[in-house]
Amino acid sequence: MASPNFSNILKTLSPDLVIYDFLPSWAQPIASSYNISAVQLMTSGAMIVSFCHHMIKHPGVEFPFPAIQLQEFHDKRFRRTIEKFSKASKEKQVTAVNNDQPPPCNFELFNTFRELEGKYIDYQSVIGEKRVVPVGPLVQGFVDDENEHSEIIQWLDNKGESSTVFVSFGSEYFMSKEEIEEIAHGLELSNVNFIWVVRFPMGEKVEVEETLPKGFIDRVGERGLVVEGWAPQARILAHSSTGGFVSHCGWNSTLESLFYGVPIVAIPMNLEQPLNAKLVEEFGVAVEVNRDINGRLNRDEIA
Repeated sequence: MASPNFSNILKTLSPDLVIYDFLPSWAQPIASSYNISAVQLMTSGAMIVSFCHHMIKHPGVEFPFPAIQLQEFHDKRFRRTIEKFSKASKEKQVTAVNNDQPPPCNFELFNTFRELEGKYIDYQSVIGEKRVVPVGPLVQGFVDDENEHSEIIQWLDNKGESSTVFVSFGSEYFMSKEEIEEIAHGLELSNVNFIWVVRFPMGEKVEVEETLPKGFIDRVGERGLVVEGWAPQARILAHSSTGGFVSHCGWNSTLESLFYGVPIVAIPMNLEQPLNAKLVEEFGVAVEVNRDINGRLNRDEIA
């Protein structure tokens, strides 16, 4: 939503409070211009934000929570991301000062909960210099429509309790052919039932069978269901036949898995996902798949 449209909406509705995420930096000053209070909602967890703040404010100093340590290949990637974030953050601060913007609210909302991130909530309150108010887990419910993706749910209905793993890596990351092959072989070696959601970039004309190992679909038979594009994740996680979630550990997927009580097999890809994987592993609800020193997946580790 562009800032002029946002301004018009505030003028028309005249709300008592605006809740905005961290991207639209113009939301708070525009709300203030109409004498409307505004508070930021962080849609990520407190650990990842406190980790970022720590790296920016205390470069070269270890994060004070030893369970949150990245492997070298993930660490290098993440440090490059932090450098870009730090530069953008400083530019926003300069712009705010130059434009004489009002001071931000002295607390912020986080989509998390204290049982999971208590010590990280407290640390973020200190290092971020704002009180953190946890309001999560904010998990979107689902309408139990029997006709929606009924073939997937019917397939699950025929499996035993907690006998099936759900394999999905979110909507923003697309795996390489090599990664798809290793996951396929890992699932085949595991001998467990699975639903695997495979996605390709928009506009890329690829047949699922072309990316999978030859004969894979026939060999796994009725114990495997490969779905292209999208599947009703919440409904699958809530199903009694689902006993595990092979996940990239995006924050929303992580919260959904915890909400529905499904343990995680973590295969994080990029950005904050490796840190989220460490968090849920520390919490005792996940195990991360080991990679080689170059970050490559191995079918035996997956199995």
